[in-house]
Amino acid sequence: MSTQKPWLAAISERRHGTGRSSTATWIAEAISEQIADGLLRPGDRLSDQEIAPVMEVSRNTVREAFQILLKDRLLEHKFNRGMFVNKVPVEALPDLYRVRRLLECAGVRAAASTGAPLDQVEAAVLEGERAAEEGKWDGVGTADIKYHRALAGLLGSPRVDEMIGHLLVEMRLVFHEMDSPREFHEPYLARNRRIHDLMAQGDFTAAEKELRSYLDDAESQLTKRYREKESTTARPS
Repeated sequence: MSTQKPWLAAISERRHGTGRSSTATWIAEAISEQIADGLLRPGDRLSDQEIAPVMEVSRNTVREAFQILLKDRLLEHKFNRGMFVNKVPVEALPDLYRVRRLLECAGVRAAASTGAPLDQVEAAVLEGERAAEEGKWDGVGTADIKYHRALAGLLGSPRVDEMIGHLLVEMRLVFHEMDSPREFHEPYLARNRRIHDLMAQGDFTAAEKELRSYLDDAESQLTKRYREKESTTARPS
């Protein structure tokens, strides 16, 4: 008896979802969530023939969902091979981090003036710390995505929420470039906590400064790893 892929099992639980604007959009969101949760990785192949029966929709509807994900840069089409989860190129990192600085730092500043509650930020910090204690480092990565989404969410803008949501799913694909999730995520756990605590204490200026430094360091670390992999691949055997 075959075992269903974890990501297929996860999206099948959403097949009776309600309130969606269209079935194709709903399926695209379900697949995007599996990327954000780390269950779908760069290079994984997606098949409309495989997804359609699980979601109880037509293959044409799944193909419409694929088109949405192509536009969002989460999938790539390979001629005569099909749809695959995209690998984010190193050239995209500066722009990804430029937008992250704009949105996340704006969230911190907004909280200073609006007094927006920090509940979601704290919840993501705690989730990451619990996952680390349990040795679930992919879970730490998922919590980190929620943390940065919550920072931008302090702006209270549905449009910003949508924008940061798409961007952070791309970031989850970037995280897979790191060979050791623990080595990458562990140093940032304490920094996530510190940024939250600074905001909770009312020192939003220091929190924003720490966040900018954090994002600078992460961008440098990821860029370095990309370049190392490129160098290894290009080196003749």
